[in-house]
Amino acid sequence: MNPLFENDLRASRRELFGKTASGIGIAAIASLLEQEGMAAPPGKEKLAIPGLQGLPHFAPKAKRVVVLWQGGAPSHVDLFQHQPLLEQRRMQQVPDSIRSKGRLSTMTAGQKNYPVLPPIKPFKQYGKNGMWLSEMLPYTGGISDEICLINSMHTEAVNHAPGVTLFMTGSQIPGRPSMGAWATYGLGCVTSELPAFCVMTSMDTGKTCGQLFYDYYWGSGFLPSRYQGVRFRGEGDPVLYLADPSGTSRSLRRGQLDDISELNHRRLTEFGDPEIETRITQYEMAYKMQTSVPDLLDISKEPKSILDMYGPDVQRKGSFARNCLLARRLLERGVRFVQLMHAGWDQHGNLDTQLALQCKDTDQPSAALVMDLKQRGLLDDTIVLWGGEFGRTTFVQGDITKPNAHGRDHLGTCYSMWVAGGGFKGGTVYGKPDEYCYNVEADGVHPYDLQATILHQLGIEHTKLTYRYQGRDFRLTDVHGALVPGIIS
Repeated sequence: MNPLFENDLRASRRELFGKTASGIGIAAIASLLEQEGMAAPPGKEKLAIPGLQGLPHFAPKAKRVVVLWQGGAPSHVDLFQHQPLLEQRRMQQVPDSIRSKGRLSTMTAGQKNYPVLPPIKPFKQYGKNGMWLSEMLPYTGGISDEICLINSMHTEAVNHAPGVTLFMTGSQIPGRPSMGAWATYGLGCVTSELPAFCVMTSMDTGKTCGQLFYDYYWGSGFLPSRYQGVRFRGEGDPVLYLADPSGTSRSLRRGQLDDISELNHRRLTEFGDPEIETRITQYEMAYKMQTSVPDLLDISKEPKSILDMYGPDVQRKGSFARNCLLARRLLERGVRFVQLMHAGWDQHGNLDTQLALQCKDTDQPSAALVMDLKQRGLLDDTIVLWGGEFGRTTFVQGDITKPNAHGRDHLGTCYSMWVAGGGFKGGTVYGKPDEYCYNVEADGVHPYDLQATILHQLGIEHTKLTYRYQGRDFRLTDVHGALVPGIIS
């Protein structure tokens, strides 16, 4: 980041008036008023937190995004890709010609045998279009007419952190801005009472998964840090350092913040460091969140029918079900990007027991969020994305004869995700895997392609949302990515 360059971009109005003719100055005033939501043209969102000038690039289909991230990699073989031939080939070897097309992790790359393990539970057809899903996902089946199931995802990553980092930031190496940071940087936010980008994490009830959620999954990278995700915790203070110091009244705190803001503004004028601007806005945001966050987290006034829809676990703080309900409350309050990170899908040795429990934890609340948004009229312009970093192998890992001693390894050459709302085609299955659910046979979708398509639905041309850093224009999709017309209306 170049602070001098950032300073030029943030020239004060006085400097602007001094350097420009009156006609240009009037245009600048109109632009500034538009950013503040005071002179926005008809049909354009009024922003409390301004985005970039010229965005959106075209009329968006969606205004907000919620990512239901299933950390550890859900098994597409067991949940989403119906392939009856696998049962016929039970315990037969996956052909070398199939396995040779992809890279395996070190946990199974040296196995001597690769016997086929069919889905552990039957599949059923759901919805008007007869979408095939595992019987372990009955609630997802109930919203099958709303979701676009992509069965042709593929990625180069075969380990968890690089896989998550690639999808969230466009690189397997940490340090770049996350998707939520890019979206809020480009589009701004309609609320000043809550962060534009919020994150919540949860873990399976058995706490079987050791995968960690790193802060850079929702970080701002080289973008100003005001665009990083703000994490809401399930235990203790929901947001760290939000409360006033002991013995400080509300009026005294307001006076302190005003004085600090004045000092910071003087420093910003002198040095032009964008991180000083971030500090100013974050102080103000924290002050407002002291009121907005308790109201957000109080679900006692939610109708019983809504609580029942999310399931009994909604009453447990920090649960995935509770976070799904809070995600809806954040979205309806104007938050631009919500990211739920749930761990527990890494079934290397406990597939026969843990997969069903994990589905029980997540299936009902995931579907409830979609239905809740729909009945409130929010689904049409909200993107709901569900999925993990990659899939699982068709062959068995471990000893199939022993319970809790076998499962599936990581697989990046073919896996599934689903997306609903925001102009995506509901009731659609996209992409064709091979007969072993091991490789993509047709209509492959890389994380870069899905990133490009999500940005497109937000009104962003992914090649034009860039940020210059260390002499290069970076973007979320790096130098890759293509729109996937087949999954959008």
